Amino acid sequence: MTTPFLSVRDLTVAFGTEDGVVHAVDGLSFDVEKGTTLGIVGESGSGKSVTNLAILGLHDPAYTKIGGEITLDGRELTRASPREMERLRGNKVAMIFQDPLTSLSPYHTVGRQIGETFRKHTGASRREARDRAIEMLRRVGIPHAASRVDDHPHQFSGGMRQRVMIAMALVCDPDLLIADEPTTALDVTVQAQILDLLKELQDQSGTAIIMVTHDLGVVARTAHEVLVMYAGRAIERGAVREVLGTPRHPYTWGLLSSMPKLRSPVDVPLVPVRGTPPSLINVPPGCPFHPRCDYTELAGPGLCRGERPELAPHRGHGDACYLTPAQKRTIFTEQIKDKL
Repeated sequence: MTTPFLSVRDLTVAFGTEDGVVHAVDGLSFDVEKGTTLGIVGESGSGKSVTNLAILGLHDPAYTKIGGEITLDGRELTRASPREMERLRGNKVAMIFQDPLTSLSPYHTVGRQIGETFRKHTGASRREARDRAIEMLRRVGIPHAASRVDDHPHQFSGGMRQRVMIAMALVCDPDLLIADEPTTALDVTVQAQILDLLKELQDQSGTAIIMVTHDLGVVARTAHEVLVMYAGRAIERGAVREVLGTPRHPYTWGLLSSMPKLRSPVDVPLVPVRGTPPSLINVPPGCPFHPRCDYTELAGPGLCRGERPELAPHRGHGDACYLTPAQKRTIFTEQIKDKL
């Protein structure tokens, strides 16, 4: 059995606060292979971005406790020194942050910001870094790259700034790219262009991609596998076609039912997941989703409030729910399928 390019095993991330310990990620495991895209979905506060910051080693150790293992191309990262992580970031693993306007420095040209990463990891001269920045701007589809390399971020549109962020992330040809909501606040045309660009770059270089998003449509378009997170835990995972086509967990049913459908009449209201996500300081016992779930009694009296259901460790389509496979098939067929 081959070793996955990125392997996350039993990852925990906890923050100490005045109100108590926030268990932002609690026992998360997943793999990502080179040339594939893993989509991570879930509501705000489910632990998606915290997980990826842990992969990059960007949490402040003074306030954060990290457990478990993160292995990238055979190298264990959770116990790596700050200097080792600094050599990896931007070089072997890179991240496209959610908001390019706040992630890019307003004081420096985009060429300088792209070239800075290239110089740090390759020792290139200023001229070589500038030439590389122009090359990357052309690669991500920015016209007149030779002149625009000297522009500042505010001189670019939202879609073009996102392309600059992609150019910066890819300047050293990383093996792993983490995209944190890369199409947020972009119109659908620009969104499609950005997603097509990431797919094209992946096809060219075989980069592994983690796509963090709230948008299941983005996952359906770009990902090979999907991981559904809730309250810092994985509650369903598998191939995109299986998870989105025949979801098994009630939370995944809720996410899919709350999406607008092109074929639905305009006066049909959306069906959101009822309630609100739990406090990560006081996570409910048992299944963390049980206070919001409509099927706890069907699973068995008190079962969902008892021990926490675990996601099966084997590969393939799995979920963390006490409903039996027959119950899930019946509910999905009779109550959920027509809403999707």
